[in-house]
Amino acid sequence: MFIDNYYSEKNSRILISKQQASNFAKTIADDFNPIHDPDSKNFCVPGDLLFSLILKRYGLSQRMTFTFSGMVGDSVPLHFPTAAAQFAITDDNEKQYLNVEHQGAVSTDKNLIETFSKNYVAFSGKNFPDLIVPLMEKHNVMINPARPLVIYESMSIDLETLDFQQATLELTNTSLTVQGKKGMALLEFCVASEGKVVGRGLKRLALRGLQEFDQESVDGMVKLYKERKATLAP
Repeated sequence: MFIDNYYSEKNSRILISKQQASNFAKTIADDFNPIHDPDSKNFCVPGDLLFSLILKRYGLSQRMTFTFSGMVGDSVPLHFPTAAAQFAITDDNEKQYLNVEHQGAVSTDKNLIETFSKNYVAFSGKNFPDLIVPLMEKHNVMINPARPLVIYESMSIDLETLDFQQATLELTNTSLTVQGKKGMALLEFCVASEGKVVGRGLKRLALRGLQEFDQESVDGMVKLYKERKATLAP
């Protein structure tokens, strides 16, 4: 599977190194957020890599909810428990990083899982600047340029059927709720196969350290991000 090079297993635990996480972010997710750089002080494993690992291990369910409760650091031994309607990914100290709920039919078809995972990761990697910047401008707020903080909080999917092999994820709506220096961005999408909608989903992103929108500062953040991408893209 396409994620096989981005993790390892030892003593029945999943480990993701800084380099593996960084390679996944830049090569697969087209995500150049500095928080996924190996030398970042605030390094964390991309949530989309954990999402892909969940689908590989447990299959694709018709209804799934992923809620992140902690940031995974370098080579943290992760425990993936026996499948249940609700379970948590934890470390050896029982610290929780991701809570998963799933219902309905389950597919373990490798081709379907790989296709769905790849398409979700490709969709998810477009958050900044494509989706977040227009939302910030609309609501006259922006993240702190000195410490930009956008946190992947949760994602849910609801599929009408699992009887498809190829699917694309298409954005249907975006919104931002602002409360003081905090904001919650909602990215709604549909899952389409052969011209027919077969499901819908919702991704939630928490924005922190919000301040008044300043076009020059935002342009600077976007410019820096694009320069990083041009320099670091494989």
